[in-house]
Amino acid sequence: MSSSDEDEDQGAGPQPFIDRREKPTRAGLVCPDVRGAFSAHSIESRQAEFEGLAAAIRLDIVFSDVVRVRDVKPATFIGGGHVESLAQRVKAEDIDLLLVDAALSPIQQRNLERETGTKVLDRTALILEIFGERAATREGVLQVELAHLNYQKSRLVRSWTHLERQRGSGGMGFMGGPGETQIESDRRQITERIVLLEDRLDKVKRTRAQQRRNREKTPFQIVALVGYTNAGKSSLFNVLTGAGVFAEDLLFATLDTTVRRLELPHGREVMLSDTVGFVADLPHDLVAAFRATLEEVLEADVILHARDISNPDHAAQAQDVLKVLEELGVSAETTPVIEVWNKIDRLPDVDAALAGVAPAGKVAGTVAVSAKTGRGLEELKATIEAALAQKSRTYHVHVPHSAGSDIGWLHSHAEVISRDEPNEKGSNFLVRVDPRHKDAFLERFNGRIAISDL
Repeated sequence: MSSSDEDEDQGAGPQPFIDRREKPTRAGLVCPDVRGAFSAHSIESRQAEFEGLAAAIRLDIVFSDVVRVRDVKPATFIGGGHVESLAQRVKAEDIDLLLVDAALSPIQQRNLERETGTKVLDRTALILEIFGERAATREGVLQVELAHLNYQKSRLVRSWTHLERQRGSGGMGFMGGPGETQIESDRRQITERIVLLEDRLDKVKRTRAQQRRNREKTPFQIVALVGYTNAGKSSLFNVLTGAGVFAEDLLFATLDTTVRRLELPHGREVMLSDTVGFVADLPHDLVAAFRATLEEVLEADVILHARDISNPDHAAQAQDVLKVLEELGVSAETTPVIEVWNKIDRLPDVDAALAGVAPAGKVAGTVAVSAKTGRGLEELKATIEAALAQKSRTYHVHVPHSAGSDIGWLHSHAEVISRDEPNEKGSNFLVRVDPRHKDAFLERFNGRIAISDL
């Protein structure tokens, strides 16, 4: 037997006690509680969310500590005593990465890395890392890279990813160690790349604008689904449309917008759009980068605001969503908003729990639902239909037997509420017409319509 055969025989059997898998990054979480700093979220909910963000990229969270901060230190953000304690813990527990739930300046980040002897990421960098891992479409990848580069531009520090080994050297993340590839070497290269990405995304924007113009010629109205990350938007989207969008109990499980048809109770079909989840202190660069995707929200006829009503922090989360919508230029004054109080299946006493819940701002309606059990979904569809009808007019229209194509037009461009039994002259319909189709309707059925009191 040759030596190569012997080598193959020796390696053929099971190899116990040897784990060849890459070990996850060992991370320590620091949640500063700054005295006097206002936050609608409790420190407990902020810590839990930060842990969720870290878990979203499957870090090995070794510890998660709340650090009381009297005054923010320009050099290190937290006080010297806390820094020294962290340095000792990093060494003792072999920590690869420190995550700080704050927006660190480049100097603060650099000093913390020097003092603790390990890589340090702030909240913005962590969210960007998650987005870099989640982006699936070409557009999403471009948007995330643009946000990365805008973040890096002010720092000009080496930026790696702890996932380089899994996804190759082309990653855009921030975690890693010595010897890995630096993404951009200087400000000029970063600026040139940003200009290129903005040009490509501008083309995406023009394409979307053209698609919207084409869509305005079709009968479908847009219902946009928004909400805090992990509010159950994708689960709602799936159960309403029968789609197979990735839905998992992870923050930012969905990044790329998905659109599917949804049929309402009276047969009207709309396009339901699932969007990226929002989060407290969402980095401005990310909002700007994803504006092309989030323009679906700007063009929506109705917005569904999903709230995880089982989360003790849902009221503050709802305000964060409204803040981002306002930043995008969306107003409840011009676009009806329906609050969807999701995950009621997690409430021990639904009626008692909902008794103290109030809508966040002006809404066209509220509906309590469970995407898991299906409870409340039919009521939600009816509420969507009612909200869409607010700007519509209702008409009686006569269609003679000789104009059969008109019946198809009504079903395609209006909501057929009822139809009388046909007589020798034809059929009488009661229809609701959306403003976008009003002129075409009046021209097509001129002389055969009467305004309804409904």
